[in-house]
Amino acid sequence: MPVFDFANSPNETTTHECTYTTFSSNKPSASPSDPILVIDNHHKNWNHHSRGMFTNFVKRTSFEFSEENETISADITKVDSRFVSLLKWLGENHINVRLSGENTSEGYAVYKIQETSLGSGNKLSAEDGFLQFMMDRLFVSSSPNDEVDEEDEDLAEVGDSMKLTSLQSIKDFMTCAGKTLPANIRLWARRNLAVARSSEVTPEERRHAQRALSIMMNIQWKSNYFESIDPVEARRILDEELYGMERVKQRIIETIIQINRTHSLPAYGLLLVGPAGTGKSQIAYAVARILKLPWTTLDMSSINDPEQLTGSSRIYSNAKPGIIMEAFSMAGESNLVFIINELDKASSGKGNGNPADVLLTLLDNLGFTDNYIECMVPSVGVYPIATANDKDQISAPLMSRFAVIDIPDYTFEEKKIIFSKFAMPKVLRRMGLKEDECVITSEAVDAVIEKYSNTTGIRALEQAAEHMAANALYQIEVNHISKVIFDAKMVSDLLA
Repeated sequence: MPVFDFANSPNETTTHECTYTTFSSNKPSASPSDPILVIDNHHKNWNHHSRGMFTNFVKRTSFEFSEENETISADITKVDSRFVSLLKWLGENHINVRLSGENTSEGYAVYKIQETSLGSGNKLSAEDGFLQFMMDRLFVSSSPNDEVDEEDEDLAEVGDSMKLTSLQSIKDFMTCAGKTLPANIRLWARRNLAVARSSEVTPEERRHAQRALSIMMNIQWKSNYFESIDPVEARRILDEELYGMERVKQRIIETIIQINRTHSLPAYGLLLVGPAGTGKSQIAYAVARILKLPWTTLDMSSINDPEQLTGSSRIYSNAKPGIIMEAFSMAGESNLVFIINELDKASSGKGNGNPADVLLTLLDNLGFTDNYIECMVPSVGVYPIATANDKDQISAPLMSRFAVIDIPDYTFEEKKIIFSKFAMPKVLRRMGLKEDECVITSEAVDAVIEKYSNTTGIRALEQAAEHMAANALYQIEVNHISKVIFDAKMVSDLLA
């Protein structure tokens, strides 16, 4: 359907004609077959690399090609709806660009837009990378809703490592992002931008508003559509991170493979319960890899006040966002895995409530509100994975939000294999030792496992491997011997 014209001169009295229609796309990149926009080439085939600018003070939505000291205008016929606001902004600010495209039966299909030089507007320079930043962000955003509301029009009035910090860059981003931002965040951003630019509020209020805007605008607000997972690849990743535990791996894949039919995250997160050192954290990292999502950790044992999670109010000069909001900011996107460590050790707080209960709103995927940001953050793209040693210490409301998977301790035989095939070779590689320089007999392996038979998990075995490899390296370097062969007695003496 036709949308806003690029021309937007307040003094223009002529009727502006929108020549293009919009189409919805969620492609993460563009190509001649999946372009950003299409320009009419009925009268002329345009060069693969063409320069010019999107029009502003003209009657028709078009692109003005600069060719051999003349300007030729051609109508725009189709635009990916995600990029409409960006193209309008480029036209309004007379920014010269270079298009990369291909002539097709539909027209000149543009799949790349690069800034070449600036016009007279006070905008970011090409070196700042703003246009490339916007392109990268829009490609990972969702197609905007076709509905237009008054707030969206009001808002227009007011890749990479780039960060939006200045008010000018934040305002430009808000304008270009348009309706690819969630509706509530668009309204919130408009109000906070007004505060940040107001002379009627205190400098402290302006500083907080600008900081909050910088945090929110630097987060990619992604859709809640998730690609299918490959169960064979998922199993390979789990095998890489975890030895044995076949039933655990099967249960994990059964839980997350729901994505293949629903293309949304499972209704329940994972709660991994088991003794210390049994690989619960490794499983969580593996699931994040399978889902192809960034991950962040919350260590509940170190949190004793709910405000650490929810942030503090802006009425305080030293106010700041909470840990959850900071996690979104560090990840740089709204879809991520929250690894909640030691959920059973969450403190009951210091009279201000239970920090663990704050997690309920996050786990329900209804949105999370940070006291500093003062905006509901969509949480439909958050997948929680919690770890615990004792599930009896976890409240019933929290337990009901998870699919509980019990992680058993390793058997004697499993520990032998883990020590011999995984722990020791890993340490040797890290220290630069060859396998024939540090030889461990089967009796020595049994002695190591027996030594730590009363401890759960494999952390003690990993530490033993570290100790033995370091001792072997010391003997080789100091005593000038070619190899060290550990037997049961040597192990007993070394680890005593």
